[in-house]
Amino acid sequence: MFELAVLIISAAINVLLGLVVYLKDPKSWTNKLFFVMASSFAVWSTVNYLSLHPPELFSQLTWIRLVLFCAAFLCLSVFLTFLVFPHRNFPHPAWGRKLAIYTTAVIMPLTLTPLVFKSLSYVDGNPRPNPNFGIGLFFLLVVGLLGSGVYTLVKKYRHSQGVQKVQLRLVIWGLTGAFSLIVLTNFLLVVIFKNTNLVPLGPAYTLIFSGALAYAIVRHKLFDIRAAVARAVAYLLVIGTLVTVYVIGLFGFINVVFAGPDKEILRQLLSVVLVTPLALSFQNIKRYFDRLTTEIFYRDAYDTQEVLDELGDVLVAEINLDKILTGTRNVLIKALKSSFIEFILIENKNNQPQSDTTKNHGLEAHPDQLLSVMKGHHQEVIFRDELGLDNPLRNLLTQKNVAIGLRLKTQQKVVGYILIGDKRSGYVYSSQDTKLLLIVADEVAIAIRNAMRFEEIQRFNITLQQKIEEATRELKRVNARLRELDKTKDEFISMASHQLRTPLTTVKGYLSMVLDGDTGPVKKTQKEMVSKAFSGAQKMVYLIADMLNVSRLQTGKFVIENQPTDLGELVEGEIAQLQETADSRKLKLIYHKPAKFPVLNLDETKIRQVVMNFLDNAIHYTPSGGSITAELTSSDEEVRFSVTDTGLGVPVSAQHHLFSKFYRADNARKMRPDGTGLGLFMAKKVIVAQGGAIIFKSTEGKGSTFGFSLPRHATEVKDKKTSEKLTAKQEVATPKA
Repeated sequence: MFELAVLIISAAINVLLGLVVYLKDPKSWTNKLFFVMASSFAVWSTVNYLSLHPPELFSQLTWIRLVLFCAAFLCLSVFLTFLVFPHRNFPHPAWGRKLAIYTTAVIMPLTLTPLVFKSLSYVDGNPRPNPNFGIGLFFLLVVGLLGSGVYTLVKKYRHSQGVQKVQLRLVIWGLTGAFSLIVLTNFLLVVIFKNTNLVPLGPAYTLIFSGALAYAIVRHKLFDIRAAVARAVAYLLVIGTLVTVYVIGLFGFINVVFAGPDKEILRQLLSVVLVTPLALSFQNIKRYFDRLTTEIFYRDAYDTQEVLDELGDVLVAEINLDKILTGTRNVLIKALKSSFIEFILIENKNNQPQSDTTKNHGLEAHPDQLLSVMKGHHQEVIFRDELGLDNPLRNLLTQKNVAIGLRLKTQQKVVGYILIGDKRSGYVYSSQDTKLLLIVADEVAIAIRNAMRFEEIQRFNITLQQKIEEATRELKRVNARLRELDKTKDEFISMASHQLRTPLTTVKGYLSMVLDGDTGPVKKTQKEMVSKAFSGAQKMVYLIADMLNVSRLQTGKFVIENQPTDLGELVEGEIAQLQETADSRKLKLIYHKPAKFPVLNLDETKIRQVVMNFLDNAIHYTPSGGSITAELTSSDEEVRFSVTDTGLGVPVSAQHHLFSKFYRADNARKMRPDGTGLGLFMAKKVIVAQGGAIIFKSTEGKGSTFGFSLPRHATEVKDKKTSEKLTAKQEVATPKA
């Protein structure tokens, strides 16, 4: 009965584990062969039992031969499983597995013939098979297959890391122990010592492998059922504790102290009293064992929300990229118990590494190489142990003990990767870790993107500041050079103006004498020609005066020299000089002279230049047939002078530049190329210096109005004697003019 129980339990466990593994990934050769191997254990165990308790179907010798037959196939399945484990496909080359399959296919039929066991004898009622020379071939097959399989496992173990290394270690110890006992009890003892007493325990030895695999499941999360196991153990401990206390209390105390048939009712009451506190304490006992099993099965446990809150504090408080990376690393290492966590960040423009911290932990693989390989994988979380054996990224990560590659991606693009090392405890990363990393990836990616943009702005600001400083230095240098040139120009204008004014004054004086008849009678034609020469000389004098005034403005020597001035007579005199020019251009020149006009305290020379400039411009920029109206008015508050023409007008786009130095509108340049652009500039300077304001309005194609206004109370001469003397003097001079 015991043997049958051992058989049923071991066979059921093997078949169940094989089926679970197969259903997890039916396309994987590792899963397929594990199912075949586990099923072979069950079949071999069953045949082994039947060889000891043979039914009438076959003779006992036949059942013993079937044991060897199944053992040969079992060894082949073990070898093939070790050859492919833990990958999905067989490695290359294929000659090794082909040789094993062909050799097994030849020897397996021999085990059913007398070439292996030729007969069966009984000693003390125990069967003893008599071996033949074929048993040596069977022995070589078993040793070859198991030895090659163990060698393959050890070789893989030496080159593996992380969870794969743990798995291989468990498989090596579990299967080595199981098969060692099987070979010892079912082959060596039977063949050499002719002893079959331990053969019934063969199925139990396979449980060593089952136990090793179960331990791997619970401890190393091959199938991620730690939570179920932990809860199951907790409930078993709770139930065991309650049952133990109840049994001890009931049978060790109540039934002993209150023994006797007359105390049956009391014993029942006390048992109910005992059950009540046990029922009430159930939750407390359960919580205690929950904590205990959690500490055992989840020694690296953490609260996900607490980790996210701590990480959020870091990401919100910092904008500096290095501090964000350091803070993130510290939080994740504390929670995940990782051996290291490092970052590779991607530059915006050409997807090259912008910043990497892999050198901090000796990850000598160049970031360019890591990026080029990792960009080919589109998973958010890349697990090294889930990559194929020949995967370049797996080999690269394995070299540097990197267990996980976490992609950092915003909505726009990938900003980098987090490289996470194996856990210090030797555990693998759980589903809780994966969920945490997926959440962290989004938050950290956004924070890193913002920090990188902030650094870009800072670098741009620094570059911009450098360029501004460089441009400022260049501008200062150019301005200094321009000031030197401007100073030289002003000096030249001042010198040239002084040098030109003296001969022009002489020319003008002699022409005036000719016109006045001081040199004798002048014919009409001669007078007209001399008058034009005098007018040109007068304009030249005004131009030189403007140039001198501009020079004085630049050097700070521009001075207003006021004196009592009759503005009405001044305007009339300038109009008289320009009347002939207006007539020659067929222009109507009109002057509305006031009957009475106050004497003003003005710089007569400069005001005369202003009046002359306004009138001269009106004449030159008004087409033939047009009219020019000069008007002088006074009120209690101000005096106004204006010149209105029907000329070209000033374009709107040029009006706000019109009173700038050397500026001329395009239509004015075309009509009068010889202008200087100084007249209006100096006119505004003079009027403003006198405390007045410029009058200007214009419509392109219809004409313009230029003029000025002066405050009467600030410029009027209050001394009546001076005013009367000036008026009398002008009355005497007028006939001579």
